[in-house]
Amino acid sequence: MIFIFVLVALIIALGFSTGCTLKQKSKESSPQALPKIPEKISKGENKEPELKVYVVKDKKIEQMKLEDYVAGVVAGEVENYWEPAALAAQAILARTYVLEFIKDKGGSKYQGADISTDFEEAQAWNPDNINENIKKAVESTRGMVVTYQGDFIKAWFHSHSGGMTATAKEGLNFKGEEPPYIQVVKSPDENVGPEGKRVWRYEFWKDEVRRLIKEKLGQDTGEINEVGVVERGPSGRAVKIKIGNAVVHGADLRIALDPMKMRSNLITSLRIEGNKIVMEGKGFGHGVGLSQWGANEMAKQGKKAEDIIKYYFKGVEIVKLWN
Repeated sequence: MIFIFVLVALIIALGFSTGCTLKQKSKESSPQALPKIPEKISKGENKEPELKVYVVKDKKIEQMKLEDYVAGVVAGEVENYWEPAALAAQAILARTYVLEFIKDKGGSKYQGADISTDFEEAQAWNPDNINENIKKAVESTRGMVVTYQGDFIKAWFHSHSGGMTATAKEGLNFKGEEPPYIQVVKSPDENVGPEGKRVWRYEFWKDEVRRLIKEKLGQDTGEINEVGVVERGPSGRAVKIKIGNAVVHGADLRIALDPMKMRSNLITSLRIEGNKIVMEGKGFGHGVGLSQWGANEMAKQGKKAEDIIKYYFKGVEIVKLWN
């Protein structure tokens, strides 16, 4: 009986010992890889980078700390009274976006700047909207970025997905390989948000559409007597749209016609009425990556910033680059 008791005790002890050893080894054998901060903005390891930002409103380059730039982006991109977790998720993505932008492009189209406040080039920016909520979101996520296999992701986000996010090839007509972390997911924003973001409608004059497609996309539609969606992508977005004699990508058409008018390529109706082309759709923006309205809805449901980001981006990690 004593022998059995000793044997059991020995097995339990060995079990605990082995478990701890394996756990320790596993932790040591798979350290998190950290991406490299672009040298031109780096201030050294574990230190906050500094940026040369071309401020469109002032028409000049301003030197600023990266976290100050991020606060302005969060204030420009989302409502400053939104849920803390949604603001934090936006801060992490805004920080990732600028670092990947500089690493990929080298700098802004505005000579001498690393990035600009021109939302057509990069991200919206509105420091006038910074409040305590945004300051807390930026400070609580300080230095945190999203990575995939040790490198910055393309941290795409948009206003409203219309209930379903898009692939990069659908929403942006992305020319490279589809990033492995981008996925089509149901987003909890389908029934939330104002008209104009949740759903939208716009009437274009035929002559205007013909002119813009010729000027910006290099195709002549001819007289427009026919319109329709020829092909849809995995999320249901229009990737090929026929306008008269022309067939164009939905993402390209959106930019050509004005993304504030054609608010997404998640088209629900496309038709001709007299001299006008009537277009209806869901969502606002390209639909790739994180939906801002969806993120706020997830935050209301109790999800944390990390949960939100990992829902919209597959297989990513969140790491801290400076304190």
